[in-house]
Amino acid sequence: MKAEKILFVTQEIDPYVPKSDLTCLGHELPLLSLDQGREIRSFMPKWGGINERRNQLHPVQRISGMNLIVNDTDYQLILKVASVVGTRMQVYFIDEEEFFGKRTAECDREGKEYTDNAARAVFYARAVLETVKKMRWVPDIVHCQGWISSLVPVYLKTAYAEEPYFKSSKVVYTVTDNKLTLPTSEDFGNILAFRNADGKCFKEFGKSLTPINLLKLAVKYSDGVTFTTKEPNPEILAYAKEQNKIIMDAPSDTLTDYTDLFDKVWSEGQTPTPEG
Repeated sequence: MKAEKILFVTQEIDPYVPKSDLTCLGHELPLLSLDQGREIRSFMPKWGGINERRNQLHPVQRISGMNLIVNDTDYQLILKVASVVGTRMQVYFIDEEEFFGKRTAECDREGKEYTDNAARAVFYARAVLETVKKMRWVPDIVHCQGWISSLVPVYLKTAYAEEPYFKSSKVVYTVTDNKLTLPTSEDFGNILAFRNADGKCFKEFGKSLTPINLLKLAVKYSDGVTFTTKEPNPEILAYAKEQNKIIMDAPSDTLTDYTDLFDKVWSEGQTPTPEG
């Protein structure tokens, strides 16, 4: 059974940030999906280094202005859109002045990690899902990549599990190297809190949500898992197998392996929501 609608929730897409394996995947995989006759939506953060004029970003007025509360603070979502030059692909950019306005990804220009990265990931995940609801668009597969998207699977299988737009959606998470440090589980639980998503979601991982455990958390709430390295982290791979996930355990030069995985995850039925 073919997955007809794919939502891509990415960290970076070529040509908007410097080219890497992750940006190329964020660019080429949606294009392949379009060529296969699928309908797509692609999202990434509007990192501070992205030149809006040069890349012809435009605000989406009918959705921009939505307020989201993260850790008891109100943040305003600004949505922008651009077309990748020479393609049929559009990219939606999640923007918020404090989280993304003048910032790069996880670290500042001196290499120091931003102290509110957990809140940024929470805002990004919820902003994407709320935007898709506003679009009245129902994805079959939600494909997530990069640390900034790691909480999307959690919210999809908890706080948004009964939403009509996501009730049948399946999640594929692409595991990348994650060097992010995070606050203690108690702090993270408060930041994550929304509806029935809270610290109970990761209680099995102990008192500290380490970078490796953040990846496990994303895997736990996903239906399918892929890896970007030829030698996946053995602990993450073992955990994915223990959780009975559908796995593509090595990167492929053939992007159709990813879309074949999408179809397999979609056709085999949704993995039961894990208990917190």
